[in-house]
Amino acid sequence: MFTSNPFADLIVFLPPLAMQVYIVLMIIAVTVGTLLDMLHKSSGKYFARNLKKSQARATTKLSGADKASLAVKTIAIDVATAGEFCNLQRRISHVLMFYGFLSYLATTIVMVFAYPTYDTPTPAIIAALWNIGAVMILIGGYWFFFFLRVNVAHDGQPVFRLVLADLFIVSLLGSVTFALIWEVVQTTGNLTATKIAFGLYILFTTLLFCAVRWSKFAHMFFKPVVAFQRRVEEASGASSLPAPATRHERS
Repeated sequence: MFTSNPFADLIVFLPPLAMQVYIVLMIIAVTVGTLLDMLHKSSGKYFARNLKKSQARATTKLSGADKASLAVKTIAIDVATAGEFCNLQRRISHVLMFYGFLSYLATTIVMVFAYPTYDTPTPAIIAALWNIGAVMILIGGYWFFFFLRVNVAHDGQPVFRLVLADLFIVSLLGSVTFALIWEVVQTTGNLTATKIAFGLYILFTTLLFCAVRWSKFAHMFFKPVVAFQRRVEEASGASSLPAPATRHERS
């Protein structure tokens, strides 16, 4: 079960083209939602103004090689290992969700477009990576949802008291949870139950990708840019933030 393509079974009640069109529409939805979020928050103007101010404050001119090195550090530390989080548990949770989502998303696209039916057998490793990615998301996501959210862990609020900031994590967990439920239900041969599980999977997935304008989904695009700009400012002497305390000062 966990090494077979669950999307290939959709042929029973849905043509492969339908899922392919759906994914294209979701990509468009994320793009439009991100642009609307940028316009609403004036993110582009903010970055442009901040860049101009930091250039004026800079005391050291960075070469192209310097900036390339800082970009590599940003990817290796801030993006790849979630270096922005000081709390180890939040960092691990974020890394699980990040890599799980990349695996889950990439293999979904491959299975839907390259192996839409059983006429072209799906390599077992692709289906396995889809399931592994989904499990990673659920471990990191439910850990975050029940124990690591700020309003729950620090403010003492009930776990199921949801606010707009929770839209992303709730829709993500709903999408992936029902994806696995749908995969399992398929094996029972119950077409009605399969359709219901698939419908719930599509419902939460649509919410995840169409609610970018109001959720934290777009943050994954902004954060690397902010992290890179911060490193550039620190290296060029343009940062207005206080220098990090040394080990002696912290003690």
